[in-house]
Amino acid sequence: MYKLSDYISRGSIMLNNMLFPRHKKLASVMLYATDRCNSRCRHCYIWEKKSKDYISAEQIKKLLNSRSICKNTSIGLEGGEFMLHPQAEAIMEYLYRHHPKFDLLSNGVHTEKLISLVRKYTPARVYISLDGKPETHDYMRRVKGLYPKVIRVIEELKDTAPLSVMFTLTPFNTFEDLRHVASVCRMNRVDMRIGIYNNMEYFQTKEQASEDVSSLNYRIEDIPSVVKEFDENYDFMMLYHLYRNHEVKLSCNSIKDNIVIYPNGDVPLCQNKQIILGNINNESLDAIMAKESTLTYHRNFHQCNECWINFHRKYDIVLYRNLEKVLPRRVICKLLGDYSWSNNPAEKYKDLICKYHKSIITKDENVH
Repeated sequence: MYKLSDYISRGSIMLNNMLFPRHKKLASVMLYATDRCNSRCRHCYIWEKKSKDYISAEQIKKLLNSRSICKNTSIGLEGGEFMLHPQAEAIMEYLYRHHPKFDLLSNGVHTEKLISLVRKYTPARVYISLDGKPETHDYMRRVKGLYPKVIRVIEELKDTAPLSVMFTLTPFNTFEDLRHVASVCRMNRVDMRIGIYNNMEYFQTKEQASEDVSSLNYRIEDIPSVVKEFDENYDFMMLYHLYRNHEVKLSCNSIKDNIVIYPNGDVPLCQNKQIILGNINNESLDAIMAKESTLTYHRNFHQCNECWINFHRKYDIVLYRNLEKVLPRRVICKLLGDYSWSNNPAEKYKDLICKYHKSIITKDENVH
């Protein structure tokens, strides 16, 4: 799904931001363009919000003229459900013509509209959510008959744009559901992206779900071996177990070049903390990224290790594991800060992976 050029581009942006912190370039801008939603997910309660804000097409056009956004900046369109944005088509058309490196995330409820717009204004990538077998997915999303709609989206769009199926492991589904989604991806020859449920204030997670998150503390040997067939998923899940045991320590490098913008215009430090750097309705994105308070937050939270959100942590995993191929540990620590993959600080990523690869229970992964 991701090419070598993507990582080289991200590396050059990171280097620019280290050398010129007041003139940052952004690798990714995830627009929570609307908080309107047409599913009633058990692991997200954004649909209960009374205020229904959205980022207008004009605001997005203005954002794209920011100095911090370059041609390699990936723009993400999300919600809520982006298909419910009152200017969804206008935004996609503008991006298609002026900034084609944009991604679209959807739950697939508005099947016809989604298929039509993707074919007319093809994104760089499409992400469609699927959380398990038919009964599990519909139970989690609380939308009757949603599963076949998602399957149709996958079948209709898999040859139109690079497509990833997004599976989120939550207290409400199981590894059997993960195996099922993997089999769907195998059959359709599409990518699978795995996320792990995390309590984020923006999504207004309910207390019950927050309490049940402890159930995700699975054993590494229980991770389905099929996960290894899809890049950047197995190590993310394996390291989550070690992270929950307070063994993994990685600096947070994505907060400087990976940002989200909420429907009301707020720009938080990251997806996990409700520290607001500024609001695009009151000041420019460039001003928000360059002001002293933002630089101070970036310095103070560079060593933060308080979440395992894939929007941030997957980049850190890729960064550290690739640096270990070319640099000694002492140099990496000097550049990015101290880190560890396990309770043995000297253990390298490749050694850790080899050790746990051998411990995985190999099973028949085919689900019919």
